[in-house]
Amino acid sequence: MSSNFQAVVVDKMGEDVSVQVKSIDKDQLSQGDVLIKVAYSSVNFKDGMAGLPNGNIVQSYPFVPGIDLSGTVVSSKNNRFKEGDEVIATSYEIGVSHYGGYSEYAKIPAEWIVPLPKNMTLKEAMIIGTAGFTAALSIHRLEANGLTPDQGDVLVTGSTGGVGSMAVAMLAKRGYKVVASTGKEEEHDFMKKLGADSVISRSDVYNGELKPLQKGTWQAAVDPVGGKSLAAVLSRIKRGGAVAVSGLTGGSDIPTTVHPFILRGVSLLGVDSAYCPMPLREKIWNRLADDLKPEGLEALVDREVSLEDTPAAMRDILQSKIRGRVLVRV
Repeated sequence: MSSNFQAVVVDKMGEDVSVQVKSIDKDQLSQGDVLIKVAYSSVNFKDGMAGLPNGNIVQSYPFVPGIDLSGTVVSSKNNRFKEGDEVIATSYEIGVSHYGGYSEYAKIPAEWIVPLPKNMTLKEAMIIGTAGFTAALSIHRLEANGLTPDQGDVLVTGSTGGVGSMAVAMLAKRGYKVVASTGKEEEHDFMKKLGADSVISRSDVYNGELKPLQKGTWQAAVDPVGGKSLAAVLSRIKRGGAVAVSGLTGGSDIPTTVHPFILRGVSLLGVDSAYCPMPLREKIWNRLADDLKPEGLEALVDREVSLEDTPAAMRDILQSKIRGRVLVRV
């Protein structure tokens, strides 16, 4: 490899933050025992937040964001990996305190790396990315709680986002009847193409009024939104159902009561994709190459961008200007 290469660098001067492509040296990379030539990354909400002066994502500057990556091992000090291995690295401290995927090269600790599963390409791995992994982990948790396709409708909130769109497509492939909720009326056809049986508006889930319990409507839900919307969803889950929550774009407070839990036996399942244990992480990635791999994966891609266009995509995801996934071609 050449001593210098390109990366998206976030830097802070006083109260101002800059996000631009710069030339960096391999010695500037974070410590890690596996050197990877990055092929693809993707744009997630957390990546967008990394470009804000008050985003509370980046811990020190300058910094290379990108919470996920796929690529080929260049060299390894760990016997689990060797030169030429194709790998995936997502979550942990990547893109937060450890230089991330918006770079031609990355050094990653071996214990954070998953071998690329059979029947999956490096490109497919990053179309799925952290968002798809989170959606798959949400479905895994719901099914471990007893959910099966014959039990009733499954709601997906924030369905045009990365986690939501992936969840719609994965649930549809598994044979579930999916209800997709979105605030974007123009995206209803897109949701149907992904496999949603029906599409409802955001206000049909939460109309500004919260009640301890409402009529049971859905057997389960995948919720990357949180906040008051999650409280409304909980009040409408059927007896014995569950909600898998993975995000807080709608807020971190949940103004609910104990009623759904003690009167209907509803379960609230937290989804931690960042520090998911490696045995389960590898199991989920292998499912993503098999029974959870969405049909027509390319349809989930809003756009494919270069490193040069990545800063603009980071801004777009914060302004809800992205449908599905943005793939970063490194």
